[in-house]
Parts: sequence; structure tokens; C-alpha cells
Amino acid sequence: MLSYKFLFDIAVILLSTKALGLVTKRFKLPQVVGALLAGLVLGPAVLNILHETDFIQQLAELGVIVLMFTAGLETDIKELKKSGVASVVIAILGMIVPLILGFILANFFNTNNSLDSSLFLQHMFIGVILTATSVSITVETLRELGKLNSNAGNAILGAAIIDDILGIIALTIISSCASSDTSTNIWIVIGKILLFFILAIMVGIVIFRLMNKEMKTHNTDLRRFVIFSFVFCLLLSYAAEEFFGVADITGAFIAGLILSGTERKHYILSRFETSSYMLLSPIFFASIGIKVEIPKMSKEIIIFSILLIIIAVISKIIGCGLGAKLCKYTNSEALQIGTGMVSRGEVALIMANKGNALGLMSSIFFGPVVIMVVITTIISPILLKLVFHKENIKIA
Repeated sequence: MLSYKFLFDIAVILLSTKALGLVTKRFKLPQVVGALLAGLVLGPAVLNILHETDFIQQLAELGVIVLMFTAGLETDIKELKKSGVASVVIAILGMIVPLILGFILANFFNTNNSLDSSLFLQHMFIGVILTATSVSITVETLRELGKLNSNAGNAILGAAIIDDILGIIALTIISSCASSDTSTNIWIVIGKILLFFILAIMVGIVIFRLMNKEMKTHNTDLRRFVIFSFVFCLLLSYAAEEFFGVADITGAFIAGLILSGTERKHYILSRFETSSYMLLSPIFFASIGIKVEIPKMSKEIIIFSILLIIIAVISKIIGCGLGAKLCKYTNSEALQIGTGMVSRGEVALIMANKGNALGLMSSIFFGPVVIMVVITTIISPILLKLVFHKENIKIA
């Protein structure tokens, strides 16, 4: 028999995320913080009212895809190109520093090897987890602050895409060291990533020209272009994840970027923002909190968790900030860029699950990783508000 509880879940999520969003707004914090807290409070970690279901998980995935697609639509390609080299430098240093500090931290706490893999690989894997960046929270916060197309905003978006690729490569390298599966061969992975971007550019040029031509010819009924745009976004997201091993949100962002130069991008953007604001984004942000189940931990693991959180925050700020300074960004922009890369989100959780399955991470460290993900996700918008303190949050 069909259960209709999903209707209740959606109603509770929408009401609670908006209510807590307004509360956090009164404290001059980004509303996305309220949405994250709503999921955390209503989920298993606190009140245990809401639980993760396949429906919520799939709707949340659709939410983050739409969020990144609209971010691509809003991006100025010319400005993004200007930060191209800088984004590479920022992403590389933003990966090296967390990797080293994570390895050092794990080396102090992970001394008893109960797994088949070597301690060296296990320590490296903790570092690899810290290299992850989840830019979706940052995108929503920058949109609230009206800074998505700023110098720092473009650098963050560019670096996040490169960071995603570097993260896949790092995960593949360490996975191949612990597994004999040929599908994890590093050269196969790099080849698939390069092939994805080549095909995305080729297909993107064709889609861009067709859409622009149709928009000029049939500029009275624009609703069809909203559908075509969404289909293109979904197909590119699916192809990226399914065939090339690239994150679906990267595919969504590139789809938006391709269409950002079309004649009626503002019309398309307005339609997507409505559906995202009303349904998809609140469910995505709440779902992050709903996933959290805080395990029982020893005193030593609690200390490890605290240090992991501290390192997770400062390593990205230092690494990405240093990269930004090397590329001639101002001190304030370097701090903004580093702060924008702090959130780990679902990316780190996916890596942790992978490591757990391959025997690269002991189960006792899974709890600290979850806590680190939650804390960095919640404080990231707060820190962004502080470093962009001159901007006013837009009224919802």
C-alpha cells in the first residue's frame, strides 16, 4: 500500500527550514544556516522526527543539481576565465595543506592497526577526506550575500570544480593502492575526466548555438526553453556521474555555464529559482542534517574530533588563501576564498564511505568525520557572512 508520509515529511521540512531561516536572519546570519539546523534538530541526532528516506535523498540530489545549475547560469564566463590559472593554484594548495595536516593528525591517533591496509595508507586517507570541498553551501550563501559574481566568488567556483577533479584523482590513487580492481587505475580515471570535459565543450557549443538561434526565432513563448534547459542539465549530470566518474553537480554547473550566454538566461534563471526556493533547496539543506547520527565516542576520539574540525577549517583557509595571495588577490579576497572552500558536505561523507568499504578507514573514525562534516557545513556560511561583512543579506 502506498504510504503518504512523504507529504508530511516535505511539509515539516519546508516549514521548519523557513522558520529557522527567518530566526537566523534576525541574528544577521545567512538563512541557509537555519535550513541546516532544521534538518539537524528534526533528524535522528536530536528530536528523531524525520529520517532519511530514498525519496528525500533523491529529491535532495535533484535540489543540489538545480542549485549548481543556477550557479552556472549566474556565472559570468569572462570573469571565470580571468580566474582560471588562479583557480588551479588555489585548488592545488587547498588540497596539499589539508592532506598533509590530516596525515599528521591521523599519525598521532591511529596507532593500532586492525585493518588489512597499512597505517600509512590509512593516515593518507584521512588527509584525502580533508581535501574535499562541497561548494553548494557556499553558492547559496554567496547568492544571499549578492557576491556570487565577485572576484572571490568566481575564484571559489573555479577552484571548486578543479578541487572535485583532484579529489577524484587522489581517492583513485589511494584506492588503487588498497585494491587490485583495474577500474581504479589512475590513468583510466584521468582519461575519463579529460574525455568528459572535451565532450561537454563540444556538445555545449552545439546546444548553445541551437538554443540561441531558437530563442531569437521564437521569442514569444519561452517556457519551452526552460524545459530544454532542464533536460540538458539532467542529461549532462547523469552522463558525468554514470559514465565518466565526475560528480553530477559538476555536470550541472557546466550545463548552466554553457547556457549562461544565451539570449534569455535571466528568464530561465527566474523559473529555476522559484522551484529551487519553494521545494528543492530546503529539502537538500535539511537532508544534510537529517543524515547525521552522532555515535558514542571515547575521550580520545572526542579529542580527535575537535582537532579534526580545527584542522578542517584552518587548512582550507590557509591553503586556498595562500594560493589566492600567490595569484595577486587582496588579503580580504584571499580570506574570502579560503573561507568559501571550508565546507566539506556530502563529498567528504562519500569519500568516508568509500574508505570504510575498502578497509582504508577504521569505523571508529567515521563518527568524527561525520561531526567534522556537520560543523564545517554549518559554520561555513557564518564565516562567509563575517568575511563579507559589508554586504547585507537579501530579504527573502
